[in-house]
Amino acid sequence: MTAFTIAHSITLAAATLGFVNVPGPPVEATIALSIMLVAVEILNARRGKPSLTARLPWLVAFSFGLLHGFGFAGALAEVGLPQHAIPVALLFFNLGVEMGQLAFVAAVLTTLGLFRSAMALRLEPALIQRAVNRLDVITAYVVGTVAAFWLIERTSAFFV
Repeated sequence: MTAFTIAHSITLAAATLGFVNVPGPPVEATIALSIMLVAVEILNARRGKPSLTARLPWLVAFSFGLLHGFGFAGALAEVGLPQHAIPVALLFFNLGVEMGQLAFVAAVLTTLGLFRSAMALRLEPALIQRAVNRLDVITAYVVGTVAAFWLIERTSAFFV
């Protein structure tokens, strides 16, 4: 999460301050593609296929953060920033993103912990692990499907 946050802070600031200008539609399509990649990586990990994401997760997170920072910049541009307070607005936006990430991770870990606790009352450890693995696979397919929809939707918008 730290690598992602540092990276998106860099590109968010660069784009918001006008140092870099990247068109929104290709960035949005590439973000959807990056989410699909995460889903594929989860499935590959479950199949025992090591990858760059497994070996160097911080590098992948940093790369995705750079990309997502451009997406955040596009969202901020739509909302508008007060010109006299751009640095403070960027700081608080980044803090908000970080708090959202922490809240999401806490919710996922809490849900998994509750799931494991509930399953432990009734099942043996091997069955619990299989259930958690299946939940990971189902989640990967759901996330991958939604990301594929976004990719098709955003790519088709190039031609409309």
